[in-house]
Amino acid sequence: METIRSTLQPVTHNLPAPIRDLGISLLGGTCYQTLILDLDPSATECLKLAISKGLGVAIVGASAVVKVPQILKLLNSKSAAGVSFLSYLLETSAMLIGLAYNVRQAFPFSTYGETAFMMVQNVVICVLVLQYSGRTTTAALFVAGLAAGATALFSREVVDSNMLSYLQAGAGVLGVASKLPQIAAIWQEGGTGQLSAFAVFNFLIGSLARVFTTMQEVDDPLILYGFIAGFALNAVIAAQMVYYWNAPSEKAKGKQREKPIAPASGKSKATPKGKSPTTRRRG
Repeated sequence: METIRSTLQPVTHNLPAPIRDLGISLLGGTCYQTLILDLDPSATECLKLAISKGLGVAIVGASAVVKVPQILKLLNSKSAAGVSFLSYLLETSAMLIGLAYNVRQAFPFSTYGETAFMMVQNVVICVLVLQYSGRTTTAALFVAGLAAGATALFSREVVDSNMLSYLQAGAGVLGVASKLPQIAAIWQEGGTGQLSAFAVFNFLIGSLARVFTTMQEVDDPLILYGFIAGFALNAVIAAQMVYYWNAPSEKAKGKQREKPIAPASGKSKATPKGKSPTTRRRG
């Protein structure tokens, strides 16, 4: 260990200023000194903090594209089959409240940053689902309502801190409830339709990692319990994705049943016209 330390310390002690400043802002002065400058991995608390920060940054980075495959799948198929608008509506509402709560509580961005990116992608998905369901007017009303809600939540004059705490408690329930319509939609369809497997499994992994980062960096049970419950229901959706992986939906099965049976090819064995069977006995 001493050999490794003596080899790496000249590098860690001479990091460029932007990298050094970023490390200190993420880990704090004490843990930066312990882990980066002293290269001491035996400091358990600092090591947990470093892992948490690394996961948090990775989650925020991945969240920028986690639902892009779902958006592309909707655009390519021009269909919203298997995707529940109610599920995305509830999830987006919960994300908006959670984002306002975290920002106003001044929690580290690495503990909630993905909420902002995923909320924007959710809005796009909601608009596409409504559009492909023939409800364009509802899509416009949805966007307008969301903008009005955001203005109110981020304004301390409109929504005070106590009210926002109550809303955050409700957001945890909304976040959990948002998974139920999607679970029901998959069950009713008998398949996952246009639901993106990439988004589902990445969301599952991200929600598990977020449980860990919240336990390490955020002393707020309201947020922690919401992430735990969300992970459990994300696991159910992921299990449905695996179960229905190759199964056609009920609508697809219905279309298959409605297909007319093609006439058999080859020569017909019907009796030719003009030649009827005779009943005269042959001598």
